[in-house]
Amino acid sequence: MSAVDERRERIADAVIDVLAERGSRGLTHRAVDEVAGLPTGSTSYYFRTRAALLAAAVPRLAELDVWALDGSDQHQQLVAILHDALHGAGRRRTLARYELVLEAARRPEIQRAMAEGNARVIQRVAALFPAASDAEAQRRARDVLALVDGLLLLNVTCPEQQRIPAEEIAASVVRVLELP
Repeated sequence: MSAVDERRERIADAVIDVLAERGSRGLTHRAVDEVAGLPTGSTSYYFRTRAALLAAAVPRLAELDVWALDGSDQHQQLVAILHDALHGAGRRRTLARYELVLEAARRPEIQRAMAEGNARVIQRVAALFPAASDAEAQRRARDVLALVDGLLLLNVTCPEQQRIPAEEIAASVVRVLELP
């Protein structure tokens, strides 16, 4: 990876951290420079606008959230994926993703980036349904993601003692979609 690519990745990671810690309103070039440990003005050299910063985070989130679905125990794989989304760095990515979702509601350039990322995730989830036709697997993948997104959103917006464990979220998905 070139030095420029490494710097862009570092900035995208810092954007994710700022979104998770401070929310969308806290996203500034200066905040990203600070979190990335870069000299003031570095971020704006690579990403001139706030919209460009937001757009940089989307593919990086997709890259960080790539997980393998190998066709073995789908329930256990789903539990692992959900556990990751609810804890540590995965939780931070989940928070950042929801900040980006709200930005995408108002910004077409972010909508496009989110749509590309969502398409990749749908493809991954569609692999859970190898016996289904492509169209059916895509539909079921969207259903899974809608359910999971709702439950993850509930989890990240409620008090800790009311959060649903990843195992229970996975069980909900299994019940609804009758995964093996």
